[in-house]
Amino acid sequence: MAEKKDEGKSPPQGKAKRNKHSKRRPRNNSKNRPYGTTPKQNRIERHKKEVQDMEEKALQRFTITPPLMGFPEEEIIPREFSFSWPTSPVPLKEEADMAKVVIRKGEFGWLDDARVDEIAEIVKERNMTLDQVLSLRSALLQQKTVYGHGRLKSRSKVLLRLYNEGVNVVDLSKRFDFPPMNIFRVILAEKKWSKSRIKESLRTPSKLSKREREEFEMAEAADRVSNVDQTETHIRADLFEDILSDWFESKGVRIRRQPEMVTEQKKELGRPVRTPDILFLDLVEINGKPIAWIDAKHFYGADVDFQRKKMVKQMNRYIEEWGSGAIVYRHGFSENLFIPGCTLLDADTLDLSRLNSDSS
Repeated sequence: MAEKKDEGKSPPQGKAKRNKHSKRRPRNNSKNRPYGTTPKQNRIERHKKEVQDMEEKALQRFTITPPLMGFPEEEIIPREFSFSWPTSPVPLKEEADMAKVVIRKGEFGWLDDARVDEIAEIVKERNMTLDQVLSLRSALLQQKTVYGHGRLKSRSKVLLRLYNEGVNVVDLSKRFDFPPMNIFRVILAEKKWSKSRIKESLRTPSKLSKREREEFEMAEAADRVSNVDQTETHIRADLFEDILSDWFESKGVRIRRQPEMVTEQKKELGRPVRTPDILFLDLVEINGKPIAWIDAKHFYGADVDFQRKKMVKQMNRYIEEWGSGAIVYRHGFSENLFIPGCTLLDADTLDLSRLNSDSS
């Protein structure tokens, strides 16, 4: 009888909870989340007082003693400038729709002409340009790469085994959906190569064995996110910064440019600490907001979490010293993007003929 009584008992409460939880949907539910970060209006309300303080700091920056970083020792008598700078932010739905088009499993490299033409045809019916969409792809790939790095490292033993069996790095990338260059680095690390040896070998691939050199060349050709040579990107970004600086100087605004501040801070502090592309030596207002400094970004300002967090971290260094500023995005920005203390601008006001002729 006792045995029958035991059979009718309910399982312990903790066990019942575990069984209940085990029937729940999987924890990783990212595919069902709506695209984008927190709604912009929510962020604006959350940071309202903080932004007011940032703007007040920008207005009072010339009254502070001793002078702030980058300011001359002699007293500055700032002049006042006010500019209207129309912008055309990209609707969030447009960005969300195009994000689905530009990201494919195992596709991390520069797109071939056929794929670009395919995207270009879709873009014709959308409220985005091809340049914006390709820049959005770059931001999404960066996020995918960084946020997936832990999963990549957890597969290191499997990747090395397949590599030793003769599977090439590009095929591994397509199969596991990680960037080819990152897979190559993880394989070398799993072979017990030190970080310094990996870094040096990728800088001078002639030192690699025949197979490793071939794998490196294939991986880099198929990877625009993690490849070693970013020279051309930096050259074009520098030119965009010059165009922006020249525009303000043509209006009579006194500025300091990034290269001279880098030189100055290296001399005084041993390294660059706070170096926006432009530091204003006059009181500048853009679209009704006080702007103490400007940073130029040669890409699209996407509503992508990883890119936004990087921007907030960088801009906070400038805000801490001079107060509120602005960011000019070469390829425009998302309507949902919000960075506290930063007025967001696109490049439509500027004459970019120098940049465009350089790309032809």
